[in-house]
Amino acid sequence: MTTSIVSIVEGRGEVDAVPILLRRIAEALPAVVDVRSPIRVDRRKIVKAAELERAVELAARKAGTGGRILILLDAEDDCPAELAPELLRRARAVRRDRAIRVVLAKTEYEAWFLAAAESIAGQHGIDDDAAAPADPEAVTGAKEWLTSRMPAGRPYRPTRHQAALTSAFDMDAARSAPSFDKLWRDVTALLLPGAPA
Repeated sequence: MTTSIVSIVEGRGEVDAVPILLRRIAEALPAVVDVRSPIRVDRRKIVKAAELERAVELAARKAGTGGRILILLDAEDDCPAELAPELLRRARAVRRDRAIRVVLAKTEYEAWFLAAAESIAGQHGIDDDAAAPADPEAVTGAKEWLTSRMPAGRPYRPTRHQAALTSAFDMDAARSAPSFDKLWRDVTALLLPGAPA
């Protein structure tokens, strides 16, 4: 059975990267998925009253009957364990008929690349000897960390690099980052209801 899924994301880079990520996870499960184009809402807006609700309603219509919804944002300075449940509560209040999950990357999506740095070393301008920091999610400025391992004058840009690195990074290695492991478990629950997540 094919499951449709729509994601709500915040950045332009995620618009291209998240569908790749969802397809890669589905392939690994394996699950048959129809990944529809994400809905992008600015991070400052989506946490405000009515914006999240509007985006969830739009995602439900876009996903079609029985479609799933994934809300994927950067935690930034917020505590994921506090903000994610609140966003999930609000989202479910709008569409109780839909399977919805909320994942906050700690502190940003790019921290997942850091967790799997060895797998992207030598690709897309990343130094050949790039190695994962001890605690990738504790790095302040994962985008800057990536830039520091790229040629001078060629910084990391989400719209240019995020989708390409999403296609290349080792997802098993990235699961050492708790927020990526949560993403994996939540996407599994969305795509394979009843499966252990």
